[in-house]
Amino acid sequence: MTRIGDQPGGIAASAANAVEDESAPDLTAAAVEVIPPGIVAQSLAEYLKAWSARIRGGDAGVLPVAVALLAVAIVFTIVSPNHVFLSATNLVNLFDQSAVFIVLAMGEGFVLLLGEIDLSIGYVAAIGGIVAANLVQPSPDWPWWAAILAAVLVCGCIGAIHGILITRLRMPAFVVTLAGYLLWFGVMIIILGNAGGVSITSTVLPNQQVLYGIVYAYIDPLVAWIGLLVIVGLLGGAMWLRDAGRRRSGLVAPPVGLTVAKIAMVAVAGIAVVAISNVNRGNFLPIVGVPWVVPLVLVVLGAWTILLERTQFGRHMYAVGGNAEAARRAGINVSRVRTMGFVLCSATAGIAGIIYCSQLGGMTTNINGGQLVLYAVAAAVIGGTSLFGGRGRAVHGLLGGLVIGAIYNGLYLLGFPIQWQLIVTGLVLLAAVSIDSLSRKGVGSGSGARA
Repeated sequence: MTRIGDQPGGIAASAANAVEDESAPDLTAAAVEVIPPGIVAQSLAEYLKAWSARIRGGDAGVLPVAVALLAVAIVFTIVSPNHVFLSATNLVNLFDQSAVFIVLAMGEGFVLLLGEIDLSIGYVAAIGGIVAANLVQPSPDWPWWAAILAAVLVCGCIGAIHGILITRLRMPAFVVTLAGYLLWFGVMIIILGNAGGVSITSTVLPNQQVLYGIVYAYIDPLVAWIGLLVIVGLLGGAMWLRDAGRRRSGLVAPPVGLTVAKIAMVAVAGIAVVAISNVNRGNFLPIVGVPWVVPLVLVVLGAWTILLERTQFGRHMYAVGGNAEAARRAGINVSRVRTMGFVLCSATAGIAGIIYCSQLGGMTTNINGGQLVLYAVAAAVIGGTSLFGGRGRAVHGLLGGLVIGAIYNGLYLLGFPIQWQLIVTGLVLLAAVSIDSLSRKGVGSGSGARA
């Protein structure tokens, strides 16, 4: 038996129906979506059949971005000089370049999920990177982990300020975060002072070396393979035990074949990343290993996926994004959920800023926070997060960030100037929003929209 409360946004629908009169308008309709095929299917064949029907009904999921990523890879492999786009060296560079876009998109995804937007995320990220870089200077020479925690905490406090202004004073998120865009830009300039920048290197202090090494240090190949084996084992075991436990308890669960397929996909993706990264990429000295930024991004992805999809808070976020009034009537503290969405957005931006600081070897006033926020929103939406709220996952930021990074990387290989990178990214964003709008129209007009 399928329980509505088990689905994102379903808690609002079930509770709201219990308290509303039959004559009242259906406030939960916007929050209810077609039940995922992985929940109702009894076999892998049934899942694939239901998934195909869902796509025909307008809910394509991550299929469009997966197709877009494949198309970008094929086109740039064909047209890039010496077909280097899919070479090991370039793919590792692509991972590094995409990391900031991915993490920013995952942060922006929290507020997009609520039907809001955060325009300040680019300069909030810059603040995070500057705080971390300053704290690992010879004075005060904080431990690297303390500097990272402090940077994330500062950015989280910034998000709390935004959230309180939006929820308590009922100010539009667009206005508050636009003001934050300007305010934190100015604060960034003040912090950097007359020097106009702060740098970190790999040769001065151990704590600076760690921060710098997020992008430019590599995991030993043997350690990477062992780590992959452990991660796949733990993740696969957790998925298997969870689904098996639900079947034994008589609860809805994905078919066994789907669980096995998911574990296999995780293993194949991990093997591909480790194998590519362990190819020698050095011209004079050997350069091998997975960059530390890759597991860092995966940790953020895993944490936010669990938060959104396996916790009560995550279900509340989907409910508020789908229909805030229904969520309020269901007893959800809408103001707290919205405030926490902005806190998580800015805290995640702080992590992105630290990665960006590592990429650049420091932070300067030349950082274009406006471009970063545009890429963040674009990556989240291209990945599949809806601009209308109520639909989105952390993995959408990963996929969208890879598309943005692939476009950026491929056009750079071809020698195209920045204006063409922006034009192509804008066109891809328009296509993604069009797909989102059409899919919502299709689902809304279908019979399943009011299930």
